[in-house]
Amino acid sequence: MTAPLRVGVIGLGVISRFYLAALRDSATLRLCAVCDRDPAAPALRAAEVPGYRDHVRLLEEARPDAVVVTVPNDAHARVCADALERGVAVCVEKPLALDAAQGERLVRLAADVGVPLFTAFHRRYNDEVARLRAETAGARAEELTVRYLERIEEHAGADSWYLDPGRCGGGCVADNGPNAFDLVDRLVGPAEAVSARITRDATGVDRRADIELRAGSTRVRVLLDWSYQGERKDIDVRLADGRTLHADMLAGHPGFKGSLWHEYVGVLRAFERRVRDGTGDGDGGLPALRLVSDVYRLAADAGKETA
Repeated sequence: MTAPLRVGVIGLGVISRFYLAALRDSATLRLCAVCDRDPAAPALRAAEVPGYRDHVRLLEEARPDAVVVTVPNDAHARVCADALERGVAVCVEKPLALDAAQGERLVRLAADVGVPLFTAFHRRYNDEVARLRAETAGARAEELTVRYLERIEEHAGADSWYLDPGRCGGGCVADNGPNAFDLVDRLVGPAEAVSARITRDATGVDRRADIELRAGSTRVRVLLDWSYQGERKDIDVRLADGRTLHADMLAGHPGFKGSLWHEYVGVLRAFERRVRDGTGDGDGGLPALRLVSDVYRLAADAGKETA
């Protein structure tokens, strides 16, 4: 019987509970250590495995086979590099890094040391997204719209770094954009940014974005909103054969963040395949990060950023 992979979780903020639940229920992955800089982090105090406040100590003392990195965006590059340099496989929350230059260095490092670097795009594993992909397989899409609308204060909880542009990398484009861009890639292929309108608040956080992409002959619109009352995460696609299809990523999953429980099971399954035999989903972390940079540049160049 194949031995379970020993997995450490670094960063115990609002997303970590989905990873911890998926690890608890897995027969082939085993949580071996957790880490957070805050000694009062509930998951750190409640853990039944060794807990650390320094991720380097976790790497060197717990010696995991792999780590899940869920620290704030500005710490992704450092924590991931420290793990890769020690031969530890990495599953990192999107975005891969704070900017494309950091992401490129991580990708080169992973290739140089021959260690898996996997970006977690949880919406890939949403059951409605899977249904939509199956229904559109082999068909040509003329138009695609992805909506990612929420009130960030509700979703961030105690993780106030989301609202610090220096730590987040911006706002809705930096943090939600990669998930939306990855969905575009999964449904219609690689895309390039055509135009962008961004609305920022007084602190410099981008709260809304209306982005136009082009993927081959498919026109793509991505709508992001961090000031939306409620939550809407859905996709519309118009096919050349006249069909219009819809996927609501929240359907069938009542409760706040209810869809994430099954999505993070999918993340860890895909990550495990990558670690064990090099198969599984393509990464996509760097292309999504480059699109984030392109969107910010287009909006700035066009003078379309507003207060």
